[in-house]
Amino acid sequence: MEKVLYHYKAVVTDVYDGDTCTVDIDLGLHTWIKGEKLRLNRINAPELKGTERTKGLKSRDHLRNIINGKEVYIETIKDKKEKYGRYLAEVWFEESKGKFLNINDKMVKDGFAIYKKY
Repeated sequence: MEKVLYHYKAVVTDVYDGDTCTVDIDLGLHTWIKGEKLRLNRINAPELKGTERTKGLKSRDHLRNIINGKEVYIETIKDKKEKYGRYLAEVWFEESKGKFLNINDKMVKDGFAIYKKY
C-alpha cells in the first residue's frame, strides 16, 4: 500500500527542542488546528536534560532561529504518530519564491541532529 502524504501550511508558535515544535495548521476554508505538536521525522536531536543538556540547548536554539514564528509547510503521513502522541512531519521553509528547504535535513547537515529511523 502506498503512503498517503498530506501537505499543509502552518505557522510555528514554539520550538521545544531540536526535533519538536508546536504549530498552528491551516487546513483551508478558514479552518485551523491550533497548538499541534510535531516531531520532525527521520531525525533525533540531543535532549534538554541530563548529559546532553548543553548540546540540546544549542540544537533547540538553532531550530528556533530558523523557524520560530515563521510560516512553514508540513508534510505528514495520515495518523502516523510516534510514542508520545506527536505527529511525525517533514518541515519545509520557503527560502525564496519556489525554493524550499527541508528543515529536518538542515538540522542534520548543520550538526544539530542525526538521522534516526523510528
